Amino acid sequence: MTVRDVAREAYREALPALAASLVGGLVAGVILSGMRAELRAVPGLLVLVPALLATRGNVYGSLGARISTALHQGLIEPRVRGGDERLRAAVAAALANGLLVSTFAAAAAFAVLTLLGDTVAPFPILVATALVSGILSGVALAGVVVTAVFAGYRRGRDPDTLVGPLVTTTGDLFGMLFLLVAVRFVLAVAGVL
Repeated sequence: MTVRDVAREAYREALPALAASLVGGLVAGVILSGMRAELRAVPGLLVLVPALLATRGNVYGSLGARISTALHQGLIEPRVRGGDERLRAAVAAALANGLLVSTFAAAAAFAVLTLLGDTVAPFPILVATALVSGILSGVALAGVVVTAVFAGYRRGRDPDTLVGPLVTTTGDLFGMLFLLVAVRFVLAVAGVL
């Protein structure tokens, strides 16, 4: 196989995922632009957005890489039914890491904004918003990553090629969508909205 053949195959596999990533990023931006009222109601929320989106990509990208490696090594089968203990443990670890990092990001944003003398929402509001968003997007991302990696593997695609753009796209989309849902939920519970 020549370098040209390898490059052609890589582009054939990656371009659809990259195109979907582009569209997903634009949709996530549209969601963010529609959150003006929530961003005003929760000062400091905008500071959290990049941190939360980045952590979704990092945590669930690692999950996809672990699953992909386990598939290549024959440690797990590409099926969800009859679940493998390794798969369940990897998903549980990703969810726990996502929640831990979301909490840390909210605490760090609160601390930094307070030290800078900026207006910031109450600590419980920021943390609750990050946690609810983390739970919702974590469950959705775990499901998408596992399903897409298994489906791609069964179809003869390299799951490593799919994981990066897939996690970026779904992480941005679900991250923004569930951040909007979370902030509205937390503000409603807190009696702000």
